[in-house]
Amino acid sequence: MAVEVVNTEESSIPQEEMVEKKIEAEAEAETDPVPVQTEKKVEAEAVTVPVVEKAASFREESNFLSDLKESERKALFDLRARVEEAISTKSLFVEKEKEKEKEEEGEEVKCVDEGDKLEEEVFLWGVPLLPTKGTDATDVLLLKFLRAREFKPKEAFDMLRKTLIWRKSQNIDSILCDEKNNPNSDLDEACFIDGRDREGHPVCYNVLGGLSNTGLFETEEGRESLVRWRVRMMEKGIGMLEFEPGQVVSMTQVVDLKDAPRPGKKGVRAVLKRVVDVLQDNYPEMVARTIFINVPFWYYALSAIVAPFLTQRTKSKFILSRPAATNETLLKYISPEALPIAYGGLKREGDTEFSLEDDVSEMFVKANSTETIEIPAPQVGSTLVWDLSVLGWEVNYKEEFIPSDEGSYAVIIRKGKKLNSQEGLVHNSFKNNEAGKVVLTIENNSQKKKKVLYRHKAKFLPAKGC
Repeated sequence: MAVEVVNTEESSIPQEEMVEKKIEAEAEAETDPVPVQTEKKVEAEAVTVPVVEKAASFREESNFLSDLKESERKALFDLRARVEEAISTKSLFVEKEKEKEKEEEGEEVKCVDEGDKLEEEVFLWGVPLLPTKGTDATDVLLLKFLRAREFKPKEAFDMLRKTLIWRKSQNIDSILCDEKNNPNSDLDEACFIDGRDREGHPVCYNVLGGLSNTGLFETEEGRESLVRWRVRMMEKGIGMLEFEPGQVVSMTQVVDLKDAPRPGKKGVRAVLKRVVDVLQDNYPEMVARTIFINVPFWYYALSAIVAPFLTQRTKSKFILSRPAATNETLLKYISPEALPIAYGGLKREGDTEFSLEDDVSEMFVKANSTETIEIPAPQVGSTLVWDLSVLGWEVNYKEEFIPSDEGSYAVIIRKGKKLNSQEGLVHNSFKNNEAGKVVLTIENNSQKKKKVLYRHKAKFLPAKGC
């Protein structure tokens, strides 16, 4: 399966121990970031470093008509004509096989969707499908079906028709209302949309470990609820897209495989195949990339099972990351201020102190060395707040306030302590009663350099009136 692999190797896996050693060796080469020149003491206020460069990956093609090749424009015009004819003759919702059978038997072909206003009411994701009454959004949508079928108008039209029939039979247009009427907290925690990536794509997180003990794989009703739940997430994400040339028209999927149910578990393969079929057949080009994180060894066996059901174009958007490289991989595509703290970012739920507009800086702590971050506090009575995260942690960390007056005593804000790899975001604050600076110290006694992400700000009390 052709995928971009991070911290892993070819899908033919030798003995597990040998592979593990090879993975660790490749992790050094593939995920070790380029060093940034830093001094031993960093004045946080003076440092504004771009955190991570955008990663080279699958790039979406332009949706501007002028950028299309001549053959692609011709295919688009052909698909427009097919859709126009189908809508005007009210045959868009008739399956091709049934239409052919009725024609051979001399029966009148009738549209599944009754009513004389069909011509004015055919929409998909809020986009009008009638080309002569549509906008640029109509072309953007039709191009998705064309790209999914290699710009073959006939195949693209058949896919569009089947999608519309499927949506009507499954009542997909009201599926978000079903979620409000029948909430499921287990599923809400296992799949959710949170923010956007560096290119503006909505990010959908699939935390499959949350499904292991739900029992939903064991019954047909449970399996059906899992499929519909996954469709709901797609519909919710599509609601955040803008079907216009030059705008964001696809999503990023993050699939967390930590503690995920194994393919041998009853019902897992059936659900997987149904979800793959539904999404690939009815949501063309809606995913810019899928990032698999915390990828276990058994996933490679699962890949062999799933691969035959995926198109080459779909597989080209896959990125695999072993557990040791999860945070670094996600930060290539999602900025730290938009990445949840569970995955090494700085985004906290209900954060009232920092927003996406607040700059995040970075520094590296070399192996067997110590670095400090200094946050100036020249104004008395100000409250300093900061966030800090070390990818992989396993460092000693402390916080203290150093007064400007040499005759004053330093204040220990947080005693020195070793923080392990499971440590989350460090968030703290300090109100100063005299001028000085807050010093954050990171001591790295390991053999690998560590990346530090941090941000800070000062809050001042308004001056009192007379």
